Amino acid sequence: MPIILLTYYNIIFKMGVNNFLEKAREYDIDGLIIPDLPIEEAADYKDCAEKTGINTIFLATPSTSMTRLKHILDYASGFLYLVSVFGVTGVRDDLVKITTDTIKKFKSRVIEYLPIAVGFGLSKPEHLRTVIDCGAEGAIVGSAFVKIIESNLDNSIRMMGQISLFAKELKNATIKRA
Repeated sequence: MPIILLTYYNIIFKMGVNNFLEKAREYDIDGLIIPDLPIEEAADYKDCAEKTGINTIFLATPSTSMTRLKHILDYASGFLYLVSVFGVTGVRDDLVKITTDTIKKFKSRVIEYLPIAVGFGLSKPEHLRTVIDCGAEGAIVGSAFVKIIESNLDNSIRMMGQISLFAKELKNATIKRA
């Protein structure tokens, strides 16, 4: 199972890009999401990451132009992280139409380069089913897991049980049924 870290570039820069990536490789990290590293400033980082075999995952949003998407794809590896909505991450009750429209719009442009994984606001099995049905190869759920952790800080056994159950529900939603 791939291990992907989300971190900020100042941490990598402070540690030294090569040093950080070598340590990441030692710990079997497969990829990094660095949301504050713009593609216009990523050339040196990308070269170092390629040498260590660590994927560089960039984000695209519903407002990303096709020209910028092409530029992102020139720098990205592993998968394209498609931000599902405008705004910030967090649990949402419903997916908005722009999410499914963006997946469909980007899919034809991205398919020859990378898989698409959709994130931001996905928190229910039906959200995952919808993004997979629209053409995404992956779905990223974070805040819903954080809520489970926060509500069970006093009982790690219950926490792990709820995390496991929720993960299974999400996984089952991604399985295509005949």
